[in-house]
Amino acid sequence: MKLHRRTLWTAALAIVLFSIPAMADNVVTDFDHSANFAEYHTYSWGHLHATDPLFEQRVREAVDQALQAKGLREVEAGGDLTVTAVAVKRNKTEYETFYGGLGPRWGWHGWGTGMATTTIDRIPVGTLVVDLYDSNSEHLVWRGEAHDQLSDQPEKDTKKLNKSVDKLFEKFPPRA
Repeated sequence: MKLHRRTLWTAALAIVLFSIPAMADNVVTDFDHSANFAEYHTYSWGHLHATDPLFEQRVREAVDQALQAKGLREVEAGGDLTVTAVAVKRNKTEYETFYGGLGPRWGWHGWGTGMATTTIDRIPVGTLVVDLYDSNSEHLVWRGEAHDQLSDQPEKDTKKLNKSVDKLFEKFPPRA
């Protein structure tokens, strides 16, 4: 019995340790290596869409704050950069199977008697994509994507949004 308990704890610890880096890597950025980011001083908003209309203003405020912290100034029209953003909420389906009994023999596809129970969870996941276009050439020069699990509390999701946007623009402007 001690051997099985130790094996279960080792497996659980491995799952936790290997899943932590995956959760931390929820932000990805890319940019046009030929773009000269030193030439960009102003920005204007283009299209902004969120599946939750109440969240659109929160996205705009978070991106504005991040860009202005990097020295860019918002202008109503004709900025050096045009900002677009899309925030989407969807449900990710996860299946968990638990096998009955942890007896001394192997069961079919797991330990125990072979009896299995599968549960299906729908986990809300938010994705934010922010694009920066060179307004003169209309070419995409920078893209940031953030993914995170959402809650049922808008305050928590707003905090996650702000952290994700800060992380998106952490290394902005990129060094060519």
